[in-house]
Amino acid sequence: METRESKYGESTTSLVGQNDGLRNEGHIPQLFPQLFTSVPALNEAASYLTQTTSYFTRCFSDVAEGPMDGGSGMNMVELTKFSESFATATAAPPIHDGQLRTPVAVSPQNTTAIAETSGSARNGLSIFQSLIARARRTVHGSADDIGWLQHASEMPPVEDGTQRFMELLDNIRHGVHTLPNSMIYLLVPGLFSNHGPLYFVSTKLCFSKMGLACHIAKIHSEASVEKNAREIKEYIEEIYWGSKKRVLLLGHSKGGVDAAAALSMYWSDLKDKVAGLVLAQSPYGGSPIASDIMREGQLGDYVKLRKLMEILICKVIKGDIQALEDLTYEKRKEFLKKYQLPRELSVVSFHTEAAITPGVLASLSYVAHAEVPMVAPLTLSQSAKVPVVMPLAAAMAACAQLLQVRYGEKSDGLVTCRDAEVPGSVVVRPKRKLDHAWMVYSSMKDDPCEANASQVCEALLTLLVEIGQERRHEIAMKDE
Repeated sequence: METRESKYGESTTSLVGQNDGLRNEGHIPQLFPQLFTSVPALNEAASYLTQTTSYFTRCFSDVAEGPMDGGSGMNMVELTKFSESFATATAAPPIHDGQLRTPVAVSPQNTTAIAETSGSARNGLSIFQSLIARARRTVHGSADDIGWLQHASEMPPVEDGTQRFMELLDNIRHGVHTLPNSMIYLLVPGLFSNHGPLYFVSTKLCFSKMGLACHIAKIHSEASVEKNAREIKEYIEEIYWGSKKRVLLLGHSKGGVDAAAALSMYWSDLKDKVAGLVLAQSPYGGSPIASDIMREGQLGDYVKLRKLMEILICKVIKGDIQALEDLTYEKRKEFLKKYQLPRELSVVSFHTEAAITPGVLASLSYVAHAEVPMVAPLTLSQSAKVPVVMPLAAAMAACAQLLQVRYGEKSDGLVTCRDAEVPGSVVVRPKRKLDHAWMVYSSMKDDPCEANASQVCEALLTLLVEIGQERRHEIAMKDE
């Protein structure tokens, strides 16, 4: 062995016997690995890359296989080990091909460079940790929130009214109509209904033909729940003062949440004016779609998903982002902790499961109509109504499939079945596959052998009237 001074101010001890042997035997190619590893920077970079790759592999394998708690606490051990090993690799004297490099002196410039490298490493670890935390939170989504109402101990149990509903529906399809004309029927539309002119129109026309007073609440569907609750309260009072008849409400989707909020917040003013409430496909417990869009700390933050949705609702649709946020599980839990439906109110909740068969891809929903002038020889004053259709069934089927695969939950495409069951209500769970839009928009391929949306609404309200009569009878018996 011979000792020589390197140009880096280090004393180097060489084990040259092996290299001499290689030179004598002519094994020139074997020198390349030794030349590569003799450069400390390349060796350290390769070590750092190897550890980084191993760390990412462990993290993402945890996301795919391990339990997901939405946080990054499970990665703290790996991060600590990774940081310690990186610090050890950069601080310990390396040995390359038998050459021991012993640092002689450390200059202030080298100290600054080491400090900057250490700071960069910590920043990189922080970025990795944040990325993994966001990935976990995104993958976990709303898994812990779906159906939370069914596990809440303070909530009253539900009662199954599906069989009686099917009996009433069959009677209606055979021409037996028993809804009383001594009440006013108020239909409360859901989110984005202002952009669908035919929302609930067929149901209102059907009721009018039977001689029933039916109204569609003219509310701003993209407004917050509390704002719409005040408007519905004023709407009910106006109807009652004008007719002296009690009101039966049927709310669809967010309309059911708005109507329930009105009765919960203003029951003392409305208890003598309201006879009951039907919530059809309403996310009373919350919506995983809304929650997954609005939840912060997800991978979607990198593409400003929340900001894009805010621009769509506020700027394009002229609504309030609070309308969507009010449907998240977090906001619904806060609201229901503060306001609950009165126990004496008759309530029916209705939910369905969307079909996800390929046949729904060809289904179109009639959402509006456009008037266009007729061509000659007819006069220009005449116009024809052209239907405006949208593939809502296909969109609902895609969303239902997503919720089924991701959470294992049945839904109508937007609202899971468990979140639509209102505590203390009579629940209707039909076996027929119906998506979220079917209740309010007629399909271009409705089966004449099946009940239409108007008949389903009539059956739900008829069931509500029967429940109210039974409860009044029970109260009268107790008083006697």
